[in-house]
Amino acid sequence: MIAHMRRLGVDIGGVIIQPADEDADTSFFGEHYLRTPQVVGAIDGLAALADGFDEVHLVSKCGEQTERRTLEWLAHHDFHARTGIPVPRVHFCRTRPAKAPIARRLGLTHFVDDKLEVLSYLDSVPHRFLFRPRPAEVAAHAAHLPAVRRVEGWPELVTALRGS
Repeated sequence: MIAHMRRLGVDIGGVIIQPADEDADTSFFGEHYLRTPQVVGAIDGLAALADGFDEVHLVSKCGEQTERRTLEWLAHHDFHARTGIPVPRVHFCRTRPAKAPIARRLGLTHFVDDKLEVLSYLDSVPHRFLFRPRPAEVAAHAAHLPAVRRVEGWPELVTALRGS
């Protein structure tokens, strides 16, 4: 029975929370980090996917201060109620490779990240999705592209996840 469960892992920064830009007023690393917008369609997309997965987990690599800010941001945007993803399914680690043992422990079958490097570590996850990657990061890890599916936004991602 466990083998047929569908479990989704989703990165937070750059996939759910808009990546940092030059606008210090809404940068997640600035003073007004709670104003940082979601990536367009992220919350509605996750809510729409809840029915297609047995579990959805958030897995984020960050330091302690960013972890605190992330939890505050999720609460401030009523994320858990809006998506149905409970707080205990939010996981943090301090290095990119550390996402792999988390994915293995949770039995994740699908994972979404904006870093090809991270997806390259997730050899236990059969369905990996590269979300709006930065060209330089893709170039640096291009050997791993055949193992992932690229998506350019939440509408495309929702469609791809429903079909996988």
